[in-house]
Amino acid sequence: MGKATGFLEYKREDGPVVPQQERTMNFEEFHKRLPLEEQQKQAARCMDCGVPFCQAGCMLAGMMSGCPLHNLVPELNDLVYRGCMEQAYERLSITHSFPEFTSRVCPALCEAACTCGLYAEPVSTKENEKAVIEYAFEHGLVKEEAPAVRTGKKVAVVGSGPSGLAAAQLLNRRGHEVTVFERKDRVGGLLRYGIPNMKLDKSVIDRRVKMMEDAGITFVVSTDIGKEDSVTADKKTVSARTLQKEYDAVILACGASNPRDIKAPGREAGGIYFAVDFLSRVTKILLDSDFKDVPYDLAKDKNVIVIGGGDTGNDCVGTSIRLGAKSVTQLEMMPKPPEERLPGNSWPEWPRVLKTDYGQEEAIWKFKEDPRIYQTTVKEFVKDEKGDLKEVVIVSLQSEKDEATGRMKMVPVEGSEKTLPVELVLIAAGFLGSENYVTEAFEVETDGRTNVKTEKGSHKSSVPGVYTAGDMHIGQSLVVRAIAEGRAVAKEVDEDLMGYTNL
Repeated sequence: MGKATGFLEYKREDGPVVPQQERTMNFEEFHKRLPLEEQQKQAARCMDCGVPFCQAGCMLAGMMSGCPLHNLVPELNDLVYRGCMEQAYERLSITHSFPEFTSRVCPALCEAACTCGLYAEPVSTKENEKAVIEYAFEHGLVKEEAPAVRTGKKVAVVGSGPSGLAAAQLLNRRGHEVTVFERKDRVGGLLRYGIPNMKLDKSVIDRRVKMMEDAGITFVVSTDIGKEDSVTADKKTVSARTLQKEYDAVILACGASNPRDIKAPGREAGGIYFAVDFLSRVTKILLDSDFKDVPYDLAKDKNVIVIGGGDTGNDCVGTSIRLGAKSVTQLEMMPKPPEERLPGNSWPEWPRVLKTDYGQEEAIWKFKEDPRIYQTTVKEFVKDEKGDLKEVVIVSLQSEKDEATGRMKMVPVEGSEKTLPVELVLIAAGFLGSENYVTEAFEVETDGRTNVKTEKGSHKSSVPGVYTAGDMHIGQSLVVRAIAEGRAVAKEVDEDLMGYTNL
């Protein structure tokens, strides 16, 4: 696929990026696209490798390798190279529900497994995908049409994140009557309030949701599912019993929204927030004011400490800088990753190597040093006389074998304590699983991580007619895996309702 000698003739070139000094002044997307002619050259680098690990989507060493959606990557690249953009979109649509989301926020598992990347730079599949989907939108190729025939079956989807949206899309196309419930005031779930606007412009979500609404999907916002039926001025609650009575199938796609806390003395101090709560608040203020009201008061002139080194932690770093933080420090419990693959992390496994994302790049530019401190955690939060946060005591960690389990664990190093000034702490330490009130209301079994329990390869819960998908099923993961989950559960629900499926 692609040009036979393309990977030898063309070097990888990514789309232009807005400089830090400009992009940190606003919340606009800053990754731009290459001209189409240049993107065709990038697609030409796809090297007809024979075994396309890029589209494998399998677990290797506990990590996903290749695209979980099994996008037909070499074929897509070949069509882009040849300038057949309409056909490229048709090919991408076979396996993918929302390329406009993943081409902005996905860590590009396909590229990590690219054969060309074994000895050189991988093919820029993520940007090729973005070129295809944006071309398709610009030329009116993207359509969500109401089905000609309805089946008479009703499906409720609880949660409007990527898995819920993907499930709703396919089930509606099949002819089922689909209603999506969202407890927030806007559709999108994690896409809307968990990912900052500069990474995923919210107009991209609105564009797709509008098309889905026009195709017959009903979205009900500000409605919490799982509590007793009630209506207030700003929120409605619907019980599990009511939902199960009114719908032929219910899909729980509520995400892994139970954040992991930091249990340390002084945790009750003012100025400590969970990362997603902070990011959600910033985004809501921006959206409510049409980006005219920037909530500088949340971080301006404050020393900020972010606890956690994943994508959400990085987003907190970038957001804090845009809000005028005096300093930003990011604490990571684990050791600093190597700059190159170790022998035990061979290709095509996901590379466990040091990555510096946009937030860290901006912190390095602004504060002249990497914000990350490795093998460190908070030992104590120190309050001032008003009860607000003024300092944190951090402590270094070292790896030590747990004699009881035989596993390695991180333990504090005695005498390594340091005190840092801080007025704002953002906890981005991951999630423990789904929230109990939903799973208890539907009386579904959960596993040891509080995810909804199912048989292997299935999305059926222990309660007939109740299914699950996304992070609520597999635990905290990626947007691309959530979309794959949504597509898979739609197929299973459709088969159970109709006796067969053509999804």
